[in-house]
Amino acid sequence: MNFKNKKLIIFDLDGTLIDSIPDLTLSLNNMLAHYKLSPLTIEQVIPFIGNGAKLLVERGIEFSTKNKITPKIDFEEAFKLYYESYRENTCIKTYAYPGVVETLRYLKQRGYKLAICTNKPLAFIEPILLKLNIKQYFNHWIGEDSLSEKKPSATPLLYLSEKENVTIDECLMVGDSKNDIYAAHNANMECVAVSYGYNNNEDISVYNPTLRIDEFSVLQDIL
Repeated sequence: MNFKNKKLIIFDLDGTLIDSIPDLTLSLNNMLAHYKLSPLTIEQVIPFIGNGAKLLVERGIEFSTKNKITPKIDFEEAFKLYYESYRENTCIKTYAYPGVVETLRYLKQRGYKLAICTNKPLAFIEPILLKLNIKQYFNHWIGEDSLSEKKPSATPLLYLSEKENVTIDECLMVGDSKNDIYAAHNANMECVAVSYGYNNNEDISVYNPTLRIDEFSVLQDIL
């Protein structure tokens, strides 16, 4: 696979660059504890990731209250509780996957433009990048609330390509979930899927990425 014509590499965040599940689970459980609901395990939370914070909270509540008699939960209150907890625990146990830091440094040194397109709220992106000391590698980052549409819409990817003044053919999307692949397909953009991410425990290959890789550092070989 030849991606040597690429100029802009767009990365998903959670499940691609970082493993944030421990902190997301902690914050979700802090919210559930307010309603005296049992905590969820990391394995239970993983399928809830990828469609934004509100769906994460909605799925967590639905899972925790299924087949149980509980008082009606006000969603806006629950979301606020989750949001505030995550604000306080944004990057406690979150870490960059193996090979990420070295590969980002390599790509930046090679002259590639790097950006992040995630369905995480914008407010949480920069604190994580700063804590993990990788902010300096990215020209831009956008979250689920940055634009009128989020992944799997093509809008965020098109926005970033226009922002960097590059053609779609000169862009590459790198992600771990079907939303990343669908967004790339919708934008007519080539995409690389990492196999180690969340993606609802499904094999990412079934969504037909341009290429699937098992280790992030493989990007150094193909770019």
